[in-house]
Amino acid sequence: MHLIQKYEHLSIRILLLTCLTFSLTSTDLIVAEDKSLNYEVRKIWDQANHNAFTDLVRFNDRFFCTFREGTGHVPGENGRDGEIRVLTSADGQQWKSFALISEKEVDLRDPKLSVTPDGRLMLLIGGSYYEGTKILKREPRVCFLKAGSQKFSPLTPIKMDPAIRTNFDWLWRVTWHENTGYGIMYQSNQAGVKYGLHLVKTSDGISYENVKSFEIEDSPNEATLRFLDDGTMVMLLRREKGKAHGIIGNAKAPYKEWELKDLGHRLGGPDFIVLDNGKLIAGTRKYQGPAKTILAEIDLQGNFKELIEFPSGGDTSYPGFVIYKGQLWMTYYSSHEGKTSIYLATIPLNELQ
Repeated sequence: MHLIQKYEHLSIRILLLTCLTFSLTSTDLIVAEDKSLNYEVRKIWDQANHNAFTDLVRFNDRFFCTFREGTGHVPGENGRDGEIRVLTSADGQQWKSFALISEKEVDLRDPKLSVTPDGRLMLLIGGSYYEGTKILKREPRVCFLKAGSQKFSPLTPIKMDPAIRTNFDWLWRVTWHENTGYGIMYQSNQAGVKYGLHLVKTSDGISYENVKSFEIEDSPNEATLRFLDDGTMVMLLRREKGKAHGIIGNAKAPYKEWELKDLGHRLGGPDFIVLDNGKLIAGTRKYQGPAKTILAEIDLQGNFKELIEFPSGGDTSYPGFVIYKGQLWMTYYSSHEGKTSIYLATIPLNELQ
């Protein structure tokens, strides 16, 4: 395992644009003392009591941003208050609500967006069932949006491989590669349920087959998969116990043999993207000191270098990424302004390359 590399923190010039609901209303400028990375941040949504767990994609010539709305980070009084909001925008400036998805007696969480090989927008959602505040079952579900359509299809529970299926499955994100969708499915350590972590694959977004079961200590859970140009699969994985350091792993097809490295850094809601020059840029929560959402450069050897500390604090993280028109677009949520809200950051790619 490689230890986290030491690095000098980059002072950052921040152009902070504060946006109420849909429109830009004010600009605050913070000038750095030293070397800077230029970027902009604007608030794009704060209508629910708690707005969190974002994802972002470009589909049908529009941005789609999704997140959970609820009374708090965990379910409220009835234990079933999570709904999924989807926003759209052509330019990233003006945003409007496209859909609000709910399911009776189910807390919907952690929505993730992807585009299927046949050109549909797929929305993957975690579904939790409660008795009061006690969780009884977790069951992921999906729905789809055809290009040009104005409405998602009804929610459909996924069909997990019977060899690994439990009542506490959570398929956190699906990434498509060569007509196949891949994801990491983790299982909570509930009474009578062995904790598990599995690489699964799908051809339709609904039915999933186990590819690889991992034996990783310290409660691994949320994970994002991406692919390099040569087809190498890369995994960024969160862990909850022990030192709780995140892991970066990579494997060649058929993705059975993995090389895993300790990042020396705790992760929260991890996502990452591969730039054209091969750099891996990750977004996650910073746990050292006050909570922050950060951007970092990572590599397959387990090195981790913080690049940007975004305006954020408290309940925060869960980014989503899109590369568009020479910029990295990144959504995240944060409660640093007193209410947990959704933010959009834009970073010129030449700042990262």
